[in-house]
Amino acid sequence: MDPASIGLRISASVVTPLVKRLIRQDGPGAGLVDEQVRLSALVSFHGEKRDLAEDDLRRLTGELVSRARRATGPREGFPDDEYTAVVDAVTRTLSGLGELDMDDVQAVALGPEGFVRRLRLSTPDACQHLSADATWFHDRLVETAGVHILHFFTQRSTFLARTAVEQSRRLEQAMRLLEQLPSPDAADLGFETAYVESLVPLHGQVTIVGVDFVNSPGSWSLDATYVPLGAEPTGEEPVERRPGEAPGDSATGTTGGPAAVGAAAGPPPTVPVDHALGGAPRILVRGTAGSGKTTLMQWLTVQTAADRLPESLRPLRGLVPFMLPVRRFSDQDMPSPADFLSASHHPMAGSEPDGWAVRVLRSGRALLLVDGIDEAPAGRRQRIREQIDMLRRTFPGNRWVVTTRPSAVREQWLTDQEFTEITLTPMNRDQVARFIRAWHRAAAGEAGTDTARLAEYERRLLNSVRLIRELRGLATNPLMCSLICALNRDRNGILPRGRKALYKAALAMLLERRDPEREVDADGIVIDREAKERLLQKLAHWMLLNDLTEMDRTTAVGTLERFLPAIPSAGSQGSAEALFEHLLHRTGLLRMPTPGSVDFVHRTFQDYLSAKEAVERHDFRFLVNNAHRSDWDEVIRMAVSLARPDECAQMMQDLVSTRPGLTAAQAKYCKLLASACLEHATEMSPETREMVRRRTRFIAQPDNLASARTLGWIGPIALELLPDPEKISDRKALLLAATASGVRDDAAIDYLARLRDRRSLAVRNELAAAWPRFDTERYAAEVIAHLDPEDLYFTVTSPEEMAELRRLGGRARIRVTELLPSEQLLSGLVRSCLTHLYLFVHDTSSSLDWLAAFPHLTTLRLGPHAGLAQDLPAGIHVQRDAVRGA
Repeated sequence: MDPASIGLRISASVVTPLVKRLIRQDGPGAGLVDEQVRLSALVSFHGEKRDLAEDDLRRLTGELVSRARRATGPREGFPDDEYTAVVDAVTRTLSGLGELDMDDVQAVALGPEGFVRRLRLSTPDACQHLSADATWFHDRLVETAGVHILHFFTQRSTFLARTAVEQSRRLEQAMRLLEQLPSPDAADLGFETAYVESLVPLHGQVTIVGVDFVNSPGSWSLDATYVPLGAEPTGEEPVERRPGEAPGDSATGTTGGPAAVGAAAGPPPTVPVDHALGGAPRILVRGTAGSGKTTLMQWLTVQTAADRLPESLRPLRGLVPFMLPVRRFSDQDMPSPADFLSASHHPMAGSEPDGWAVRVLRSGRALLLVDGIDEAPAGRRQRIREQIDMLRRTFPGNRWVVTTRPSAVREQWLTDQEFTEITLTPMNRDQVARFIRAWHRAAAGEAGTDTARLAEYERRLLNSVRLIRELRGLATNPLMCSLICALNRDRNGILPRGRKALYKAALAMLLERRDPEREVDADGIVIDREAKERLLQKLAHWMLLNDLTEMDRTTAVGTLERFLPAIPSAGSQGSAEALFEHLLHRTGLLRMPTPGSVDFVHRTFQDYLSAKEAVERHDFRFLVNNAHRSDWDEVIRMAVSLARPDECAQMMQDLVSTRPGLTAAQAKYCKLLASACLEHATEMSPETREMVRRRTRFIAQPDNLASARTLGWIGPIALELLPDPEKISDRKALLLAATASGVRDDAAIDYLARLRDRRSLAVRNELAAAWPRFDTERYAAEVIAHLDPEDLYFTVTSPEEMAELRRLGGRARIRVTELLPSEQLLSGLVRSCLTHLYLFVHDTSSSLDWLAAFPHLTTLRLGPHAGLAQDLPAGIHVQRDAVRGA
């Protein structure tokens, strides 16, 4: 390796933010003095008023070493077992800055070589225990840091006012030399810089469903519209133990499980998704259709490429993102590194240096974003899993994020590959309100928009979502929120009720009113809404039959051509090719992700249209035969809502009946799906409803916490299947509380309130932690106010919940699972009550000295996604949760 190449390999964007923190910024009055400034007054870790403590300096140095090592590759640097020694040596050398007997002008006058030589002489024994390779790495890194430090000196206003131009010019030449030194990887770095920069405009725009009416653009800024989502871990539950209780002291002799009454910690806390992603190097993200999985991957790509990552995602800084949508290779093997760019259809594919992607992976600098496992045929998902494992083992040390629909792959699908699993949670009320406001801000930028009327629509919608149960039940993910916003605007504030009505209205908006309101007649084709919908149904149904979410253009045109004779109103308007172009460009429902393929803008539209086509073809046996496939659940629900009463009754009978070829788990799933379909049926006889309830009554009563937490997906009907909670054991009460709280509908409050007087700490934990899922004031009055507070942590996620607890007189133990500013915590928590505070997440850049305002606080507990405690007042004991799955 070229000894000078490390300066080129570590780009300025990597080094500058870290080295800059070593130097104090000009304060008030900068530039008003003439005398030179001693170096001891310029470095941020020296003197009485230090900006960086000794531990901060070492942590900063550790990050600099990590980034440099990722940039150079572990095989070209130093052995793994010398990492700590190298960090110590670089820290010791940099700490010598405060001891140099010179001022800033003298330092710059020495030039980079002389300055670094003096710095090394001030700490001559820094490298005495390092190997030759580690010493070489230390020297190169210090040289690179030294050039940037001198450059910062020359940028200070006091320096510029006092020094000669020649000195500044000399350093600028050194900076340019550092960036231009010949290196075997110069071509790599030039391409890599251009590639990373291209990702921001490429992925920085998103389509917001329905915000594409009069004179508006087809996409919107991701930065302006992205709403942070919540996530919760899947797998083994965390456990709270009483003081002095050891692991395994619970009723079952384990650290979790339903029988651990008195120890269980309640449902997994919802945390900001960025904190969950930053907590482990490999993550599998589960999320329902429309939950924002792809938008999350776009946001990670853009934030990493632009170096705008929040503190919680610090481990991703300096990485090279590779976005790999599974739909692009759903019927093929996962692409090899050489094909990463071509598989994602990146415009620069084919121009990368030979072997570049392999070198990035080998150095551990890649962020691999595999989006949409569910979009591969079921038979190919295992093959993709094997290929992920092969890449992970061949190129260790990289970061991975993989997304899928929750039920497309089994639980713990990638656990043996050391992936941590998280699930995107339904949007809470605050997130829904933020999304609605962001949607209307984007819409307000359209040309010709009546902003006053739009603001009124926004106000009325915010009020409707808060008050109307059906609407609140639909507004649980970004896609549905987008549809609701668009329909609210399109229908002047009058919204449909129910999922089927919502989709029907959305299609009417897009297929019937979109072009007339735009006054578009670009292709001369005029097709009524019903004909457009039938043509789209044919495409969606073909994808359903072939287990695909994308079809090639030739197949799409051929499919339309086959059905045109049966739809004369469409056939008279032009050829199948012309009609395909019309549907692609004029409906807003299709897109062409690549020049030769087409898919729906969102899988949910495909599911609805394919279900409609299947019902019209009377393909009910076909639907039922595939109902055990969990990625068909939306299709089945929509088919039930669209079917006639007798058809619907037969489907429900078939779903709950024993059918040959199904495993016990698949048969159970079909029965639960039948329960979930009850609320979607437009008309169903009482006898059919009772039959479904009778056949599913007992399987809706789980025997463990894991299954209890997953039953909420069937909806409020689950509450009707649960037994009377009055005369049951604490163990059973815990399972029923977990099931009811998972329904996420205020109808569950009445059931949960019947469990509020239990003494079991496990049951009380479950009830307290479920608060954010329900109406804040009602749940506080009917559940929270009645819970025995002994040993119980009350979960709060918002200022509104803290206000309710304050109204109730406060509580001694509080668990905060959202990243709330210290000002809100100071004003919201009752200072005279608080003895135990549990910060599940915490900004590492924020001081905790504000805790001194709580005179009785004895214990601070930090969750796995919280940073280290800083500036902690004396007398407070700190507990730290382990990072699970890392």
